[in-house]
Order: sequence, then C-alpha cells, then structure tokens
Amino acid sequence: MRVGVHINRFEHPGGGPALGAELAAAGRAAEAAGLGWLSVMDHYFQMETNGGAEAPMLEAYTTLGFLAGHTSTVRLGALVTGVTYRHPGLLAKIATTLDVLSAGRATLGIGAAWYDREHRGLGVEFPPVAERFERLDETLRICRQMWDPADNGPFEGRHYRLAETLCVPAPVSSPHPEIMIGGGGEKKTLRLVARHADACNLFASSPEEIAHKLDVLRRHCDTEGRDEAAIRRTVLYVGDAVNEGDLDTFTRDITGYTKLGIDTVILAPSTGEAAAFIEDFAAPAVQRLAELD
Repeated sequence: MRVGVHINRFEHPGGGPALGAELAAAGRAAEAAGLGWLSVMDHYFQMETNGGAEAPMLEAYTTLGFLAGHTSTVRLGALVTGVTYRHPGLLAKIATTLDVLSAGRATLGIGAAWYDREHRGLGVEFPPVAERFERLDETLRICRQMWDPADNGPFEGRHYRLAETLCVPAPVSSPHPEIMIGGGGEKKTLRLVARHADACNLFASSPEEIAHKLDVLRRHCDTEGRDEAAIRRTVLYVGDAVNEGDLDTFTRDITGYTKLGIDTVILAPSTGEAAAFIEDFAAPAVQRLAELD
C-alpha cells in the first residue's frame, strides 16, 4: 500500500507570499519520501470545516502545474474537481496540459460537486443533484472523446454540445490521463466509477464499510462489463492519529484495509505547512506501510 498526501489548507505564517516556497518544499519532500500521490483541493472557497470562505484557497490546476515543475515522479491530481467548476471541454484541455507538462503524471479527479456557497458566491450555476450527475456522466464522455485522436467531434449531449473535440497536443499518458471519481454513493457515484473511471477514492470510514462499498462497485462493474480489478482503489484517511502524529495508531487503523486491495491511503495535513507534515509523518508512514505488504 502506498501513501499519498492531500494538501487542502493554504494558511501559512508567512501569508500568501510564502505559499510558493512552501509548495515547492512540499513537492521536494514528497519526492524524497517516495509518496505515490500528491493532490490539492479544488474549490473556489475554503470549506467551512477548514476555516470557511474567508480562509485562503488557491486555484487547483494552477497549483498542480506549479507542483509539476517541482516534482518528477509523484502522481498529481485534484481531489476532486466539481463537475460544475469548468466547462468539460476546457477541463479536458486543462487536465491534458497538466499531463503533458508533468510527463504523464496527471489524474483527472472529479465528482458531482456539493458546496453551494462557493457557486452562489462567484455566480456559477449549481443545478440540482440529479442534473449534476447527468453532467458528470456527459463530462466524462467528453473527456474520453477529446482524448481519442480518432474522434474529433462533434459531441451532442443533453447539457453540453461541442462542435469539435480537438485536443492538441494529445496527453502523454496512454491511452489517456487517469480518471478518478471521488465519493461512495452506491446508486450513482459508484455506477459512474464502473462505467468511466480508472480509479476511485473513498473515505476510510472503516474496513467493513469500505468492503461493502467495493462489493457494490463490483456489482456495478459486472453490469457495465468492466473488470473491477482494473480500477485503482484509494482511500482518504481522516482519523485523529494523523493530527496527533500517532504513527502507531495510524498503522493499526490501516492494517484492516490491507486485504481489500487498497492501492493508496491518502493523508491530509491539518495546517498549511505541508512540507513539515510530509517529512514528520507521511515519510515514516511510507516505511510503516511497506512493512505491512
């Protein structure tokens, strides 16, 4: 099992001017620690649980492009992009650019979106949840079409219509950048994982709950004609052990997931100083999890 880090806070003692150096240091620390994943949050406003809309929040793909320039091995992605944030044609182009400039290390992390305040705040349409899932399905179909050099359009959907699905240069990743869908909704989200995704991300609530979610995913894969083993499984660990720096408790918590085929456990620092978190906790966690394999 590999370790990833999700940067979801951007407050720093040095304020905004210090964030560039902090993120560059986080990238270097991630490489030195042997992390398998480095992601950032994709929101317009910071979440209420992390300080609210008045707390700092960087634009995700600009930040990922910066991290691409300060790393060479770690996989990069947003965890996760709300489908409402960008037009799907533009999103495919942005993800392709990250993939090209990172030499094939980009993951398109995406979900149905949920944070209504940020949409209202910046005047972005926030459709009802059923429509957001329809848009998510169409967006993933558009991305796959844009990444298919043999099919340059058009695309005619219920919510999106593209006359040409050109995407030049093409992604470096073959056959396309990894698609990760975040969330564990059993009727819609996991069905879309089975239909479109190369990876999924679930909250590490308990090994029993994750086993159940993976069983639901397996049934959806059977319906969709997918090999569920082809879908990379990741979990976001949100236990107190991370904030407390308790590596022993973290290791015990994760042990129950080792038999579920989890590829990567993702950790989130509780402050904007990600580099120190990676060095002090994530790097030792890499060694601990290697001992469990």
